[in-house]
Amino acid sequence: MCGIWALFGSDECLSVQCTSAMKIAHRGPDAFRFENVNGFTNCCFGFHRLAIVDQLYGMQPLRIKKFPFLWLCYNGEIYNHRTLRKQFEFDHQTEVDGEILLHLYDRFGVQKMASLLDGVFAFVLLDTANRKVFLGRDTYGVRPLFRLLTDDGFLAVCSEAKGLTNITHAMATPANIVPFLPGHFEVFDLKQNGKVQSIEMEQFHCCTQEPAHAVCDTLETLQTGFDEETVKNNIRALFENAVRKRLMAQRRIGCLLSGGLDSSLVAATLVKLAKEEKLKYPIQTFSIGSEDSPDVLSARKVAAHIGSEHHEVNFTVEEGVQAVDDVIFHLETYDITTVRASVGMYLVSKYIREKSDSVVIFSGEGSDELAQGYIYFHKAPNPKVAAEDSVRLMKELYLFDVLRADRTTSAHGLELRVPFLDHRLTAYYLSLPEEMRIPKHGVEKYLLRDSFKGLNLIPEEILWRRKEAFSDGLMSLKKSWYNCLQDHLDSVVNDDQMKKAQKTFPHLTPSSKEAYHYRQVFEKHFPGRAGWLSHYWMPRWIQASDPSARTLSIYEPEKDQ
Repeated sequence: MCGIWALFGSDECLSVQCTSAMKIAHRGPDAFRFENVNGFTNCCFGFHRLAIVDQLYGMQPLRIKKFPFLWLCYNGEIYNHRTLRKQFEFDHQTEVDGEILLHLYDRFGVQKMASLLDGVFAFVLLDTANRKVFLGRDTYGVRPLFRLLTDDGFLAVCSEAKGLTNITHAMATPANIVPFLPGHFEVFDLKQNGKVQSIEMEQFHCCTQEPAHAVCDTLETLQTGFDEETVKNNIRALFENAVRKRLMAQRRIGCLLSGGLDSSLVAATLVKLAKEEKLKYPIQTFSIGSEDSPDVLSARKVAAHIGSEHHEVNFTVEEGVQAVDDVIFHLETYDITTVRASVGMYLVSKYIREKSDSVVIFSGEGSDELAQGYIYFHKAPNPKVAAEDSVRLMKELYLFDVLRADRTTSAHGLELRVPFLDHRLTAYYLSLPEEMRIPKHGVEKYLLRDSFKGLNLIPEEILWRRKEAFSDGLMSLKKSWYNCLQDHLDSVVNDDQMKKAQKTFPHLTPSSKEAYHYRQVFEKHFPGRAGWLSHYWMPRWIQASDPSARTLSIYEPEKDQ
C-alpha cells in the first residue's frame, strides 16, 4: 500500500504541487519522493511509500537501466511477478514486484501487460520515447485511483481524490475529478507542448463470469465439472491459493477478525498457511466492539480455535461518534452504510498501527457480493436475477466496501489484502450455475459454507452463523451501532434543517438526520463534490428505509443468540 500522485501538462507552482501530493502522506509513512521528469516540461511524480517488498530498491517512480525511457508509479502487489519473470526470462534489476510491468510493457504493450497481471494495482506509466502516458487499475478497484482531466490538456492523477482538490488549474472543476474505472487502462498522448490528450480507454479484466474450465486450467489441483463435490473442492483450492499468494511480504502479517464467516475463513486459512510456510511469528488477529457485541464474542471463539495471537479493541459510543468526522474525510463519501461500517474499521486500524507491529492486514471483503451473502438475497425473484445483482455489487465494490476497507486501513499506514477478491476465485465462482449460488435452506452463502463443512477449519457454529453487518455487530444485540449513531445525531441536526434538506442538498437528498449530518461533514471537507457518490447502498427486492440488515422484516435475531 502506497500513495501515488502525478501531474502532466501542469503549470502549477511547486508549492501547490507539493501541498497536493502531501495530502495522501498517510498512505506511505516510510518515505516520500517528489521528482520532475528530465527533459519533459510540466511532468512530475509524487510517491509516498509503505515498504513491504524490497526495502532497498522500492522507491518510486521506478526506473531501471534497461528502460531509461520508462517511468513507473504504482500502488499494489503483483502476486505472479516471479512466475512471469521466469516464464518470459526477464532479467530483473530489483526484487520489486512492480518491475514486471516495465518488462511486460516493453515486450507486449500495455493491453497484454495489464491482462497478464495477477494482483491488485493502480499504475501510472510514462513512456518518454513514444510520448505516451498510461493509467490502469485492478479488476475490482482494490487499489484506488482518481484522475482529473481538463479539455485543454491537463492531467492529474492521485490515489485519493483529496490530493487533487487543491489544484487551481482554471479548468479543474469538481466534475473533472472522477474515480478511474476498475479493470480498465487508458492511453494518453503527451504532446510537444506538454499537454495531454486521451486517445484510448479499454477494459482488460471484467468481473463477470468466465468459463469454469478456463479457470480450472490455471491450477493443476482443480477439476472440471459442476457436480457439488468437484465445485466445493475447487472453491477450497482457489481460496487457499488466494490466501497463499498474498503472503508475499517482508513486514508482519495480521488479520481483521469480526467473528463472521468471511473473516474467520480468511484468518483460519492464514494461520494454517503461515505454519506451513514457517513464518517466524504468530499471526495476530484483531476484533473490535463493545464488550457484549456478538462480533467480539464470536471472534474470541474463532481465535481460540485457530490459535492466533488475538487482540480485542473495545470502544464506546462517544469514541465512535468522535471519529465520524475523520472517517468521512478519509472515505471521501457520505454513503450511510459505508460511514457506519467504517468507524469500527478505522478505530481497529488505529489500534493496529499504535499497539502492534502488523502492517499487512488481511480482511474478508468481497465475499458477500461474490457469494450472495446479504440477507436481502433471500428475496431475489429467481436465481438469474440474484446472479445479475451479485455482478452489479462486484462492479460497485470500489464505491462502497472496497473503498471503506482501503481508506480506513491506509489512513493509518496499513496495507490491506482481500483474498475473496482474487480474480481467479471470483471468475470461477461467478461461472458456476446460477442455481448453485443462491441462498438455500434459509442460509445465505450456502455454497461457500458447505464447501468448508466438516473440516474443523473454523467452529461449526461460526461456519453457519448468519450474516451480521459489521456496523450492526459492533454493539450488543439489544442496541445496534446505527441506533447509537442516530440517537446522538438526533440532537445535532434540527427539524428545520430536515425540512430544507431538498433545497440544501438537491443531489441525493438525505432523508434522515444521520444522513444529513454525514452530508454536512462531507461538504465541510469537500464542498461542491457531492457528485462523487452516485447513489446510496441499499438492499433490493424488499421495502427498506435503511441499509441496516436489522431493519429488514426478514431479519431474525434469535438465530444469532
